[in-house]
Amino acid sequence: MQPDQIIGSSPAFLDLMDKISRAAPLDRPLLVVGERGTGKEMIAARLHFLSRRWDQVFQKMNCAALAPTLLESELFGYEPGAFTGARNRRAGRFEAAHDGSLFLDEIGTMAMQAQEKLLRVIEYGELERVGGTETVTVDVRVIGATNIDLPAAADVGDFRHDLLDRLAFDVITVPPLRERRDDIMTLAEHFGTAMARELEWLTFPGFSEIASEEMLGYGWPGNIRELKNVVERAVYCCWDGEAPVCGLVFDPFDSPYRPQKPPLDSSHQQKGAPSSQRSERQPLPPSGPANLKNAVAVFEKQLVEAALNRTRFNQRAAAQHLEISYDQLRHAIKKHNIDCS
Repeated sequence: MQPDQIIGSSPAFLDLMDKISRAAPLDRPLLVVGERGTGKEMIAARLHFLSRRWDQVFQKMNCAALAPTLLESELFGYEPGAFTGARNRRAGRFEAAHDGSLFLDEIGTMAMQAQEKLLRVIEYGELERVGGTETVTVDVRVIGATNIDLPAAADVGDFRHDLLDRLAFDVITVPPLRERRDDIMTLAEHFGTAMARELEWLTFPGFSEIASEEMLGYGWPGNIRELKNVVERAVYCCWDGEAPVCGLVFDPFDSPYRPQKPPLDSSHQQKGAPSSQRSERQPLPPSGPANLKNAVAVFEKQLVEAALNRTRFNQRAAAQHLEISYDQLRHAIKKHNIDCS
């Protein structure tokens, strides 16, 4: 997907676009919240380019990519002699984004000292470079993004409540792909067509019925980024593009030769337990009366939930893992009221 393309037509997606369109022209800091892979950076870019700052610079920075000391110098700049190797004055991202917008991804990972300086810039439009005393005035719209619960982080002291209040003029929460079922095949066709063009196919033949059902039945924990990877991998593996794309691989690490976890050492093993029982110990049956029907139902639900988690909610793969039919799995999910969203 190109940086300026956001694709979809589901109700959840259209509500999101409407909120973006209303928030973009207001010159206030904003937060974009959502799971990994939902396209938060693209939404931040849309907020910038729909604002009155659209013709100014749009700076982007990942707060989790730098150590706290480097993060401050990167954001606010530094003066000569501020630290070893700082020979010349260097402007930070805020100065570079003057009159434009600054997108701070993973803002929830920012250290407390940097949060304090960030609050001052947002509140007063003023900063001091690291190692300096001169006050620099900037006019920057801050757009933060995170995939963590910032109010909860603030409650435990990992994020400043006053900074959170200042950033959250409005919070745009991006729905995960599992809440945008109507958009899955639209996005898959888009990614598939782009990959086919990259492979120099004459046309893109689309997806087989089974592949489409698998994509629609999958939980997509990695959201749009994961969908893109799965589709591109499937198209690449088709080679010629003569037949509809099938054979989706949701987990590229799934292999009989995959390295296994090292066994637990003796310090983690139960004293006196035989080696065959270290990880295979089963619970003893209750000593008193037991309802066999209820116990079997509980065990069946646990097995189905474990299979769904193991296959990342790919229901066909879960059915295969349990050695039952797809219809039998669907019946068990409905019977036990298992949440597959």
